[in-house]
Amino acid sequence: MEKLVLNAYAKVNLGLDVLRRREDGYHELRMIMQTVDLYDILTLEKTEETGIAMTCNIEGLPCDETNLVYKSAKLMFEEYHLSGGIRIHLEKRIPMAAGMAGGSTDAAAVFNGINELYDLGVSKERLCELGVKIGADVPYCIVGGTALSEGIGEVLTMLPNVPDCVVLIAKPDFDVSTKYVFENLHANSLTYHPDIDAQASAIRAGDLAGVVRVMDNVLETVTEAKYTEITDMKNVMKENGAMRAMMSGSGPTVFGLYEKAEDAEKAAHIIRERNLAKQVFVSSFYHPVK
Repeated sequence: MEKLVLNAYAKVNLGLDVLRRREDGYHELRMIMQTVDLYDILTLEKTEETGIAMTCNIEGLPCDETNLVYKSAKLMFEEYHLSGGIRIHLEKRIPMAAGMAGGSTDAAAVFNGINELYDLGVSKERLCELGVKIGADVPYCIVGGTALSEGIGEVLTMLPNVPDCVVLIAKPDFDVSTKYVFENLHANSLTYHPDIDAQASAIRAGDLAGVVRVMDNVLETVTEAKYTEITDMKNVMKENGAMRAMMSGSGPTVFGLYEKAEDAEKAAHIIRERNLAKQVFVSSFYHPVK
């Protein structure tokens, strides 16, 4: 095989809890992660020239050693002593700086893609061990689907597929610094924690209503307090049929879960009309083949 085209799927957090700030500066997390049918497209092609050549459809996006795509390719080439080179084109469709693991899922696609392109036969477990060197969300993105994520995000327990529903995703026209959110969370003094165990049990039981009932994200306490647009989008979604609306990750993306696509489309129209967000997508959960 000389060329490979892969989809790199975004994620949302159905539940996100922060247990504590660790002595190493990282935060101890418990999250329910879920891929959605919104994706970037990566094209990987072998070249005779040595080195990594990366391009992207977004003007101004770095395509050098600072990009997670480049870092992942470099790590795989060094780890498995690959000869020649690789050309990677990234078509960004997932909103950037959105709390949807856009960079991490692109990196994960590179790990999976090089493994396939060069017929390396590396296990998912080993790819995840390498992936965490690039970013805490990369191991989850390598496997995708529905998972309980713990530690800094690298300890994964796979769960059954969440029952299908319509997912409305809206990313407002500003970015949120993950560093800012965690620095202002004061994790060690939190008095409320989402019931991640109850959500995992509901997923195992195939109970969508139970999953929705305990959806919560402690990071909203920081991001939503600073940006009223997040509250406004959540309200529009809930007023127009969403079973639940919540921020994903550290934000600022908001997503709502719907039983009816027409309700999601109506909410999407209102969000655009009120200029709350331009990047608005009516999507669904994505379940990779197991």
